[in-house]
Amino acid sequence: MPKAEPFEAHHQRYEAWFGEHEAPYISELLALRPFVPWRGRGLEIGVGSGRFAAPLGVQVGVDPSPAMLAYAAARGIEPVEGVAEDLPFAAGSFDYALVVTTICFVDSAAAMVAEAYRVLRPGGRLVIGFIDRESDLGQEYLAHQEESVFYREAVFHSADEVARLLADAGFAVGEWAQTLAHPLPETREIEPLWPGRGRCAFVVVATER
Repeated sequence: MPKAEPFEAHHQRYEAWFGEHEAPYISELLALRPFVPWRGRGLEIGVGSGRFAAPLGVQVGVDPSPAMLAYAAARGIEPVEGVAEDLPFAAGSFDYALVVTTICFVDSAAAMVAEAYRVLRPGGRLVIGFIDRESDLGQEYLAHQEESVFYREAVFHSADEVARLLADAGFAVGEWAQTLAHPLPETREIEPLWPGRGRCAFVVVATER
């Protein structure tokens, strides 16, 4: 079953997080921006409230939570109810797909990546942003997992695991980038984007079909 219930029940708390953590949010957004295409038809898998899809110009968002989709629609996203492991789109429907932290909330990350591959056109791009389990922030989330209504059932992944998932699905793993080198409570300024992985909490990988 998709882990949508906490987002459905606590959608107002979810939305409030972005206002309370503006610098980390913008840092993540700016980390994704260089990798998301400016042109073509795009899909965000696990669009949530559209906080990333809208400013990045992604037209379509799929999510299992009607409450989240209502926010996304208000931000101009075409909302589609569905799950990442069984996307309600024909093969080759999109030029690119975006996934932001959704990978830790799905029942099967491998099935999600396989579905992303299916709905992308040949040469289409997949961009994944996630919290690296091996980072300090990832370890903090793990240590306090039971205390969070959102992360209680989450499954965090390392960068190496995400790389293997992409390769197993047939993607050619390309560029890596990262941001958020400091704990969230200490992040008061927008953080820079660093190349590679292994240094920061929020990691972005861009790959092509």
